[in-house]
Amino acid sequence: MARGKTDGKAGELAASHTLNPHPEAVSDDAFVSSEFFDARDLVQVKYEMVRRVEAEGASVVAAAGAFGMSRQSFYTAAAALAEGGLAGLLPAKPGPRGAHKLTDEVLDHLEGLRRADPGLRPADLAAAVARSFGVSVHPRSIERALARREAARSPKSG
Repeated sequence: MARGKTDGKAGELAASHTLNPHPEAVSDDAFVSSEFFDARDLVQVKYEMVRRVEAEGASVVAAAGAFGMSRQSFYTAAAALAEGGLAGLLPAKPGPRGAHKLTDEVLDHLEGLRRADPGLRPADLAAAVARSFGVSVHPRSIERALARREAARSPKSG
């Protein structure tokens, strides 16, 4: 398959967040001379870069340069590969990695308010968070966070 043609693979790589943003920077001979190796496939590029150093003894600087990556990218890829195997090279799910507004401190505060006044509505709690912490949180997010916290404390039946 010719690299210049539009094909489904580029779409699949983009959808899985594994499309190399700079395939033109890959100058490694295997990627230049073989149809098997695809410089658009970021996972394949990273794997081969790490393999070139670990299995073939190439220097990190030379391998990183030939694969269009930085030395830090090499070390990050090598650690991910060592820890998680090939799946470790897959990108993490995009988006927030946890509560960034409804922290433990905020939830502790909200639970204290609820203990003092069990009749407080989620909208009242959201207003209290805005006043006390300067962050805007949707009332439904507060309801879900408090419910998750309560469920985590409750003994599991079974």
